[in-house]
Amino acid sequence: MKVYQHFINGSFVESPSTEWIEVENPYTGEIIARAPKGGAEEANAALEAAHKAQPAWAATTAAYRAGYLKQMAASIRANRVELAKTLASEQAKILPLAQVEIDFTADYFDYYAGWARIYEGEIINSDRPNENIFLFRKPIGVVAGICPWNFPFFVMARKVAPALLTGCTIVLKPSSNTPNTTFEFAKLVASLDLPKGVLNFVSGSGKTLGKALVSSPLTDMVTLTGSVEAGQDIIRASADNVTKVSLELGGKAPAIVFADADIDLAVKGVLDSRVIYSGQVCNCAERAYVHQSIYDKFIDKLVAAFKEVKYGDPFAEGVVYSSQIDSAQQAKIDEMVVRAKAAGAQVLTGGNKTSDNGKGYFYEPTVLVNASQDSEIVQKEIFGPVIPVLPFNDYDEAIALANDCEYGLTSSVFSTNINTVMRAIKGLKFGETYVNREHFEGMQGFHAGWRKSGIGGADGKHGMMEYLQSQVAYIQS
Repeated sequence: MKVYQHFINGSFVESPSTEWIEVENPYTGEIIARAPKGGAEEANAALEAAHKAQPAWAATTAAYRAGYLKQMAASIRANRVELAKTLASEQAKILPLAQVEIDFTADYFDYYAGWARIYEGEIINSDRPNENIFLFRKPIGVVAGICPWNFPFFVMARKVAPALLTGCTIVLKPSSNTPNTTFEFAKLVASLDLPKGVLNFVSGSGKTLGKALVSSPLTDMVTLTGSVEAGQDIIRASADNVTKVSLELGGKAPAIVFADADIDLAVKGVLDSRVIYSGQVCNCAERAYVHQSIYDKFIDKLVAAFKEVKYGDPFAEGVVYSSQIDSAQQAKIDEMVVRAKAAGAQVLTGGNKTSDNGKGYFYEPTVLVNASQDSEIVQKEIFGPVIPVLPFNDYDEAIALANDCEYGLTSSVFSTNINTVMRAIKGLKFGETYVNREHFEGMQGFHAGWRKSGIGGADGKHGMMEYLQSQVAYIQS
């Protein structure tokens, strides 16, 4: 069993706490690693190291900083297979998807390294003669990054890469469910000559270590990927210091299938968007709205497709998904389905907790119909391989139903009519809309939620700008 340590100020350090986080392999039920359960002391030490290192790091050139991102990308690629196995084991993600996450993360570091000579300030016209107005982009300072358990390695890079490129330093807290791959990455970072304190990794609970990171006056920005409740807690904890927050929170993505849609394409898009990583993805399709004229045909095809989904051992070939992250998540999904059935919804396939010959916390691929728009199963995030499908009669009703929720992260539209597509994009109140495809964003886009799905965003130019603040200089000659 592996035992990890905090990585603070360029060194691995023992935690003074005698408590440990025991990391379970969700598929086998075995404890496969121990990570330190740090608290305020470790949080403060890491923040102090980052605070001390930040001025010198910011004084370097962006091209110099990008060189370290390239080294990180190369280190990941050199260890890609073992990293993927570690990731698959700690979270029961099927190995091919784990490998995609590892490889995508390496590409992500290289992508942001490419921004070193591109991002820029502005020259603004002055009302005064002989005056120049310059707008400079400067690093925001010390960043506290808090990662989720569902894509722990990629989201780590989503926070680390733009932070380091722009001259920020960062303290990164992985999820207590999935710290292993992040700490393996810390070992790779330790082999580089990265200046001490620029990048720190600490683990512990959100209520202790996490709260200390968020509420510290040394923290200039908090970036979280997590639940709405976690985001609300961070806003409260950061309020006294008026600390900037960038939050990607929950989602309840609608998929709208119009009458002229390619039904087979729509079925594939909804299926792929619902069962990826056992449905535990915030931008997954969480509910579907299908035009009444094709509703029955769509349902028949979707149910048939869901029945064909193979789940099991994350290392087995041909498996589409594996276990939920833990028994609590499995129970939450099941309880929501039970309440949906009690409220009148009908299960056409699935609808039960299960296992793979006694292993794992599985939930069957599940299609629900006859759920009401105001029901919990339609309004609240499921985070499992379950989808309610509702009919609609016309365009206005479809858009109204899709927008009728408190979230606003992602959405999708299936139609062969470009006018319908463009009208729907304009009408939907979501940060992302996918057209005739599954829900999965690109690193060069901007992953940002509306309403309770978040504040700020990540990826691309606009994600990088989250880590920069402006300074305007009025220069009279």
